[in-house]
Amino acid sequence: MGVLLVKNGFLILKEKIMTTEISHIRSMLINLATAKDKRNYFFKTGVGDYAEHDQFINVSVPVLRKITKQFSDLSSDNIQQLLTSSFNEERLLALFILVQQYQKSNDNNKNELYQLYINNIKYVNNWNLVDASAHLILGAHIIHKDKDILITLARSNNLWKRRIAIVATWYFTRLNECEWTFKIALLLLTDTHDLIHKSVGWMLREAGKKSTPLLIDFLDIYAKQMPRTMLRYAIEKLPEQQRKLYMIRN
Repeated sequence: MGVLLVKNGFLILKEKIMTTEISHIRSMLINLATAKDKRNYFFKTGVGDYAEHDQFINVSVPVLRKITKQFSDLSSDNIQQLLTSSFNEERLLALFILVQQYQKSNDNNKNELYQLYINNIKYVNNWNLVDASAHLILGAHIIHKDKDILITLARSNNLWKRRIAIVATWYFTRLNECEWTFKIALLLLTDTHDLIHKSVGWMLREAGKKSTPLLIDFLDIYAKQMPRTMLRYAIEKLPEQQRKLYMIRN
């Protein structure tokens, strides 16, 4: 039997409250869906593609962010229920809410929310989900802690865990700490997936914004080994002549 709660003078089951709230959110998402099929624009969902498993309601990110404000105090149980959804937008909404709660929480609650993220990391399984959460929860939580979890994730056979590992370092570079971006980039240097090439190049570019000399040092050693997409992303903010030289050498 579920937990009994008092609401408006009546005893009701906690599960009923949860079900009602989740049902309300899901009804909102369906009503706010557009006719535009997001899969055709942003995700590869064909057989064998990285998002073959995913389903979409077709609700835009700005709309999801508005809903996030409305449900900013959603319970952890309900967040987890959304996180395990087969629909991408429901998982993304859960992560938006989780990020917002994490940023506003005290240390004890942050530990709980971080653990909720880690326990459900297998559902952070598309590039938009990773990019919306990895640095703001994982990166933020371990900034002053042991960071070996990033090495474990970077060595995973799972594409999304590897992307989480590199994107999480974005939180560090924003604080001018670039060491771990280069460390994880080196681990992923020979990765075969295009989405890792893009994310590593992107994070190297961000590190370069904070310290161009550190980026140059890394490129001078490893540019020849980097996939061209990774290299193009990494050198995007360098002077044109310098970009051309690296591409010629690659």
